[in-house]
Amino acid sequence: MSDPNTAPPRFRPKTFPAPEFPPRRPALFARMPPAVFPALMGLLGLGLALRRALPALSLPEQAAETVLGIAVALWAFAALGYGVKIARRPAVVSEDLRVLPGRAGLAAGSLGLMLTAAALVPYAPGLARWLLFAGLALHAVLAALILRYLIQAPPEGRGVTPVWHLHFVGFIIGALSALPLGMTGLAQGLFWISLAAAAAIWAVSLGQLIRRIPPAPLRPLLAIHLAPASLLTTVAAGLGDRTMALICAGLAGLIAVALLSGLRWITAAGFSALWGAFTFPLAALCSALYAIGADVTATLFLIVAVGAIPVIVLRILQAWAKGTLAAKTNAAEA
Repeated sequence: MSDPNTAPPRFRPKTFPAPEFPPRRPALFARMPPAVFPALMGLLGLGLALRRALPALSLPEQAAETVLGIAVALWAFAALGYGVKIARRPAVVSEDLRVLPGRAGLAAGSLGLMLTAAALVPYAPGLARWLLFAGLALHAVLAALILRYLIQAPPEGRGVTPVWHLHFVGFIIGALSALPLGMTGLAQGLFWISLAAAAAIWAVSLGQLIRRIPPAPLRPLLAIHLAPASLLTTVAAGLGDRTMALICAGLAGLIAVALLSGLRWITAAGFSALWGAFTFPLAALCSALYAIGADVTATLFLIVAVGAIPVIVLRILQAWAKGTLAAKTNAAEA
């Protein structure tokens, strides 16, 4: 028998590094998973929905501010963690953009800054204004990076997904704080640009859904289609355009009915980090229904949101704390 050390290269057994003992632990926040941000975005949206709902229901408004305070604090902590990760190795941003959970998470992270601005409007309008513009600028940079990635990706990686709403329609969230800050022109511009982008994504996605069935693990992302219709409803109502608000609300209602009728099919793969995609569309729908005066229907959905969103957020935060969220979503390590 020949000596493996003198055998031809193609027959030599592969050498592997000796296992480390104790196992190496990554530095703090070195593998911070962007996938935590969609759920936190949903918690911020729930707080804003409660801010609309509680006065309409003649209930104490402090509960909404408490939820918003917790949500802003959690988002700030997660943003700090990702900032530390970037500071260690800036290239992790491009690496996180290569995977779908990373792209969705980073987009939700920058949108969370705009939601934070909306939460702070009653308390610090000057700070809210700065956060609004910072959020719009950050999201524009991120959208450009994602667009560059999509152009460079192979054809199979360029397909339209519901996550595109986060990338290219998410700017509409800026109008939620632009309106109470008196920037009506900015809100109108964001509305029409976002409406055009959302319509294009809806049209392409509908054709895709007719042609092929998405794999079970990715089906929760279909819920994202509800978010733009709901946000457009809220902004149109804030602009005083009742007709457009009702049109967008009707579309949101159709999407919500379709999602509810296929809920068992959508959740067939069981719980995963992608369930964060259920949170912010549900919260946005609640706000939209209150915005057009459909208080009874809005309250029914709000009851579901109050029961479901914190549970999803808690499970995702637990997975982050245990380190399993980063592993399951292929988060880059700094």
